[in-house]
Amino acid sequence: MNRPDPLPAAVPRVRSAGPQGTQLLSVKELREYAEAVPSFDERASTHQPVLEGVSQGIEGRRFVLRSGRQTIGRRSDSNIILDDLSVSASHAWIINQHGHYVVMNTLSTNGTFVNEQRIHEAVLKHGDRLRLGQVEFVFLTREPDEGSAARLALRIVAGIVMVAAVAAAAWWLVR
Repeated sequence: MNRPDPLPAAVPRVRSAGPQGTQLLSVKELREYAEAVPSFDERASTHQPVLEGVSQGIEGRRFVLRSGRQTIGRRSDSNIILDDLSVSASHAWIINQHGHYVVMNTLSTNGTFVNEQRIHEAVLKHGDRLRLGQVEFVFLTREPDEGSAARLALRIVAGIVMVAAVAAAAWWLVR
């Protein structure tokens, strides 16, 4: 059976293998691999929120938040790796607690901020701005156009109800 090559052509072949043929990659090779793999435009939802970068260098880049705890920092073993000197090696955690995403500062040097308020721990809500050192994100639980469409539908329904109420009042007064 022919299996597709798991490594993109942009990533050089690894010379050594671990037990049972496991490929060993250096940190540099892992980063090259991560950048070479096509990224999918993940849509934000309440079940799978995203952090969308707004700072220079990461603007528009999305990091999907999954269940459990995710680490954010400069260390290569972080779930979300930020290559910025203002971010500590192990800067913060984002934890899914009963459907709510909580950000916790892990004694970072330059602090963790939610909506420009320095925090130790905070529950994130849709649209909150999260800043780690000088790196800033927006927390999204839905796509920007979804909220405006819902508001428009609500305004249309309210308008119909008002017109019906005025018509009923006019009919009652004319009788």
